[in-house]
Amino acid sequence: MARVLVVEDDRKTAAEIAAALGDHGFDVDCAYNGRDGLLKATAETYDALVLDRLLPGDLDGLGVLATLRAVGIEIPVLILSALSAVDERVRGLRAGGDDYLTKPFEFVELTARLEVLVRRRMVSVPETKLQVGDLEIDLLTRQVKRGGCVVELLPHEYRLHEYLTRHAGHLVTRTMLFEEVWGYHYDPQTNVIDVHIGKLRRKLEEGGRPQLIHTVRGSGYVLRAAE
Repeated sequence: MARVLVVEDDRKTAAEIAAALGDHGFDVDCAYNGRDGLLKATAETYDALVLDRLLPGDLDGLGVLATLRAVGIEIPVLILSALSAVDERVRGLRAGGDDYLTKPFEFVELTARLEVLVRRRMVSVPETKLQVGDLEIDLLTRQVKRGGCVVELLPHEYRLHEYLTRHAGHLVTRTMLFEEVWGYHYDPQTNVIDVHIGKLRRKLEEGGRPQLIHTVRGSGYVLRAAE
């Protein structure tokens, strides 16, 4: 069970985050100011840290993060903040944050992003292949096969498919895809994700093969092996 420390001064929000993460199998501790959060993070071992950017007192979220990095603690950090401007997000990431989620947020997205950070931390051996059911991706040659047959993908289709496959069985939101695959902040008015998902599905399901990519209405997508 992955251990997560939530540092959030709003106790109601902290409790809601802890409940949402607990429902997904995380063991959660909470701290309500920067000093207590820093003490817990340095005294105990956690697999990830959810860190509010704007903490009260003389030690805010970036101060906590800077101190952790200065003493060599490389715990994955998901920053939560009401500051949504691009320069603020960049500042948080450059300070040592691994991901940045603006408030208000959906708990399902926070959980999905945290699952990604924890899985990254647990991967110790470089992968050369990904496999989900009869689907295979050779990460060295960037070749995709389904049932032993090569599936020809365009560069953006490949990056989209690789990202979904790396997180097989877990919800991937449109925001995550837009930021991780396209490198842009998500625009809810665009349908670029849906268009590329549609093209990718047609190629992967060619010849009547079972569906791999499933839509979670209002949230995103899950890639899982056909039953």
